[in-house]
Amino acid sequence: MNINVQMNPCFKEVDRSRKRYIVMKGSAGSGKSVDTAQNYILRLMQDKGRNLVAMRKSDISNRDSTFAELTGSLYRMFGDKYEQYWHINKSPMSLTFKPNGNQIIFRGMNDDRQREKLKSITFPRGKLTDVWLEEATEFTQADLEIIDDRLRGELPPGQFYQIRMTFNPVNRNHWIKKVFFDIPDENVLTHHSTYLGNRFIDDAYRARMERRKIVDPEGYQIYGLGEWGEIGGLILHNWEVTEVSQNLNDYDDVAIGQDFGFNHANAILLLGIRDSNIYILDEIYEHEKETAEIIPIAVAHAIPTNRTMWCDSAEPDRIKTWRGAGYRAKGVDKGGSSGSVKAQIDWLKGTADKNHTIHRRIYVAPHCVNTIKELQQWKWKKDEKTGEYLDEPVPFQDDAMAALRYGIEGWRKPKARLNRVKGGI
Repeated sequence: MNINVQMNPCFKEVDRSRKRYIVMKGSAGSGKSVDTAQNYILRLMQDKGRNLVAMRKSDISNRDSTFAELTGSLYRMFGDKYEQYWHINKSPMSLTFKPNGNQIIFRGMNDDRQREKLKSITFPRGKLTDVWLEEATEFTQADLEIIDDRLRGELPPGQFYQIRMTFNPVNRNHWIKKVFFDIPDENVLTHHSTYLGNRFIDDAYRARMERRKIVDPEGYQIYGLGEWGEIGGLILHNWEVTEVSQNLNDYDDVAIGQDFGFNHANAILLLGIRDSNIYILDEIYEHEKETAEIIPIAVAHAIPTNRTMWCDSAEPDRIKTWRGAGYRAKGVDKGGSSGSVKAQIDWLKGTADKNHTIHRRIYVAPHCVNTIKELQQWKWKKDEKTGEYLDEPVPFQDDAMAALRYGIEGWRKPKARLNRVKGGI
């Protein structure tokens, strides 16, 4: 069979290694996830009896990450002939190499039920030999111990067990650094990669990272150079990732926030409010798509047409297009101090009582992965001379945050709620 394999030389060592732990930290766009997906496909084609579990902390996140990476690799490698060799099952998600029966399945570890399901995994042929932890910093050390314990038992000659972890190294105090990078271990191979070593990255992405180097030097060290660090000056601390109800009737009100984009992301957030707490139910996060292409995506996501969609008022033509499609699109009022970014942020942060308890929480559905990433790195600018943080956000990778700021307009400014519609979708 003819296979199109595109390799970045920097991953040659990790792809050939048989060590039990492959720990790959790197910048965004370094190609580590693409290489991992491609390597697993090749590995399962070669060794009969090997099987892979691809994992995210939240199971639902696999569809847009590990599953998308693996199926994308199949399409690139085999073209329109992939069906001759691989069977792709979308629900439940799985990939099977037809000639030998090796499988790839997908799991999460968000709760005790999912942990128990992991313990009972079996395959029609062979054993569980490989585990891929994508966004490995999402997992706890206890999670890894449960996973590690599943890789046991005698294997045929020449085969081996292996766990591969891929992630951006945000926090230098993370347990992964302490366990795998700070303690020498002959069973561990650590690897560092950046977008600069990815020969398949596009010029537009390189330009984005060069801009980040200027506007956000601290963030560039982490997301551009893949170095361990901590992001100081984070804007929001009152948020957490958790399962949230998708029933719109469970909320006091529902609204949509949209930040228009093309080269940067066009972000749409479906928001609910209950007891003054904000719930981020769903996200759309698309690059290089016109409004006419995004509207069908909004329909597929069941973004309601009877709730106000708060948008950037600087784009009246786009607002008009959304109205023409049946959505209640409306521009936010940016006038005066009450319309400032700082005022929006202050409202999102909530207020503290005399006991310093914050009376507003932001709950984010686990599948809103882009929103979560932005929340993790959304921060104030730093004065280069004084080292103090300013009341102005860093203008980089903040598209979902802009959508969040717009989406709360009707709750932040009660007069703006005059066109509110009650009821479900």
